[in-house]
Amino acid sequence: MSTRKLIAEFVGTFLLVFLAVGTAVFGIAAVVGVDGGGPGSGVVGVALAFGLVLLGIAYAFGPVSGAHVNPAVTLAMLVGRRMPASEAIGYWIVQFLGAIAAGGLLKLFVSSFGVTDYTGALGTNSYDNGAINLAGAFVIEAVLTAAFVLVILLVTEKIAAPGFAGIAIGLTLTLVHLVGIPLTGTSVNPARSLGPALFEGGVAMQQVWLFILAPLVGAVIAVVVWKLTKTSDEEARRLVAGDEA
Repeated sequence: MSTRKLIAEFVGTFLLVFLAVGTAVFGIAAVVGVDGGGPGSGVVGVALAFGLVLLGIAYAFGPVSGAHVNPAVTLAMLVGRRMPASEAIGYWIVQFLGAIAAGGLLKLFVSSFGVTDYTGALGTNSYDNGAINLAGAFVIEAVLTAAFVLVILLVTEKIAAPGFAGIAIGLTLTLVHLVGIPLTGTSVNPARSLGPALFEGGVAMQQVWLFILAPLVGAVIAVVVWKLTKTSDEEARRLVAGDEA
């Protein structure tokens, strides 16, 4: 297994969690400016942060590792027979380590650097929070992850336009966050959820199992739908032959 791939997945996951979750932690509800009259990031700002960070990661690390930066995406690639199990295990290890490192740095900012945590819980995910119950949280996380991973599987096929895949993936992540942030905070990524939860503890750690399991279920659903809708090998060969002609 390539060390470069593992480093790319570690760094990419670290950046995703620190920059995107950090957008929520540092300012989702803050007032900014000298007079304190400016708006915070808000739900839209945080959703855009996730999409924009992933967009950059996709183009920076995509050629190296595929820029999964998400155990659910790696599971889909494994189940879809697009990567071997040995490589998937390595990806999972470094993805969780990258997220934990980012969670630790976020905790350092709010505990030692005088920074206010505007989420009140280090950007962790939750259910039974007044917005959604356990069953609803599981369903929404599975559905949002399935939609997100399905887009990844489809736009990274051999016949897809590779130059535009990162844009589609980043915009899709933005959209699922617009839907999910008001309900669960949006996980769709087990590493993103576990990293901050380890340092927040309490209820966040008690509930993090759902935000690990539901995205993995969603990833498997995405693979099933992908297999039913993807271009067949024969069609792909015809299309490629047509392009070459």
